[in-house]
Amino acid sequence: MPSGSSAAQNTSAPRGSVEPVVLQVLPELGQGGVELGTVQIAEALVQHGYRTYVASQGGRLEYSLERLGVKHFTLPLKSKNPFTILKNASRLAEIIKKEGINIVHARSRAPAWSAYLAAKKAGVHYMTTFHGTYGLGPGGIKKIYNRVMTLGEKVIVISSHIKRHVLENYHTPENKLVFIHRCVDMEKFNPEAVSAERMKSVIEQYDLPTDKQLILLIGRLTHWKGQWLLIEALSKLKARGDFHCIFTGDDQGRVKYTESLAAQIRAHGMDGDFTFIRHTDDVPALMKACDIVVSASVEPEAFGRIAAEGEAMGKIVLASNIGGSLDNLKDGVTGRHFVSGDADDLSRKLEWALNLPADERKKIASAARNFVKENFTKQIMCDKTLDVYRALAESPLR
Repeated sequence: MPSGSSAAQNTSAPRGSVEPVVLQVLPELGQGGVELGTVQIAEALVQHGYRTYVASQGGRLEYSLERLGVKHFTLPLKSKNPFTILKNASRLAEIIKKEGINIVHARSRAPAWSAYLAAKKAGVHYMTTFHGTYGLGPGGIKKIYNRVMTLGEKVIVISSHIKRHVLENYHTPENKLVFIHRCVDMEKFNPEAVSAERMKSVIEQYDLPTDKQLILLIGRLTHWKGQWLLIEALSKLKARGDFHCIFTGDDQGRVKYTESLAAQIRAHGMDGDFTFIRHTDDVPALMKACDIVVSASVEPEAFGRIAAEGEAMGKIVLASNIGGSLDNLKDGVTGRHFVSGDADDLSRKLEWALNLPADERKKIASAARNFVKENFTKQIMCDKTLDVYRALAESPLR
């Protein structure tokens, strides 16, 4: 049992002769999908009465682990320096032996090398989650570095897109792969749980118009997230005058890209039609205040959490027809796909969404929320992951 754990425990969980004791290893504990998933899995392990640990460089989500009673080991795991990777491996091996860990779960490449070497040295199980389509480099040279993510006894792939990528580029035996989608927190992304006061607060905080349909794109300001594409698509609908677009995300120092978006908006004479929000503490309330959620990525999303969260909030979701969006959105049922990178097609889908009658919106919203409930909940992701841990703990080391 994890000492100091305050989470409720599920004593009905199946117990084996060898219980999993899991160390999750990742670069840092910031506010990303990998980090959030790590905390969610740690919480599930605690709730089922299993001991669990996390190692990373640290970050704001350390507090969440502390609240769960999960011990965190702070190491420079974000470093790609070979000497640091080796030092991290030695330290992790010591932690594994001291804490009686029997499964090491790596979630990113640099820390995965340390985790892999430590697991081998300590003689315990090693597994990974393949969270993205890591760059292959000129002539595929980076495959050597990336390969550590395929060395797990089990490799979790988070979408059909990622599964194809792993099979085609690394020739990993398919029986090693475990298909587990990322998830949406259905309690947090629940339109009924967002009060009118919270929605009013975000509208007033960001001075959003209440007499126009609001279109939301959430994602860091970078070219591949497609903010420029949405601007271009909306410029074709400028004469309507019945919408306002919100970009939520930090440029993380990509000032030239932010400036190019502002220049693009000015060139179309649409200065008053866009709002930039660097960060919001209440994404569900902002989503509820909006009418349409867009995922305009021009490169494949590994999973596409924002589209799924938009569906969970009962919004009309438009997403590019590549990557994880092909899994998490049913075209014509829970939202619409548009041709990736095609401003004309996105514009047509936006016009369709803007023109939707109330009864049709309600029908799509219901289908979207049910689709997420049936496929992408935190409970589903955690149950499937814990099943992998249990099976691995009971199996002989390979």
